[in-house]
Amino acid sequence: MPDLDPAIAERLTRNDAGLVPAVVQQHDTREVLMLAWMNDEALRQTLTTGRATYWSRSRQEMWVKGETSGHRQWVHEVRLDCDGDTLLVLVDQEGPACHTGARTCFDADRLPLGAETGGGPA
Repeated sequence: MPDLDPAIAERLTRNDAGLVPAVVQQHDTREVLMLAWMNDEALRQTLTTGRATYWSRSRQEMWVKGETSGHRQWVHEVRLDCDGDTLLVLVDQEGPACHTGARTCFDADRLPLGAETGGGPA
């Protein structure tokens, strides 16, 4: 299998484990679904197959989103931020994105903003 395109690999800024965070959004609504991690091979597979593929830090192995759950992510676009240290993966999500069964991993808790922050515009 060919490696990740060298022009893309050169632009990536990886952490000490060789990973880049991937923010995953629903392509049409821009709803933030989850955060995952990619190494070069996961990114190569994602770009090649159109199926979101990540590196599982807990299992120390590659995983294709939805391979066991059926909650697949069909990739529409992948973007690299200006510093090369974060990926944005725009997907069409089938079913819930979160392992808890929620649509998004960011539904559970909103953290309170303190009085000093002003809480932003009302």
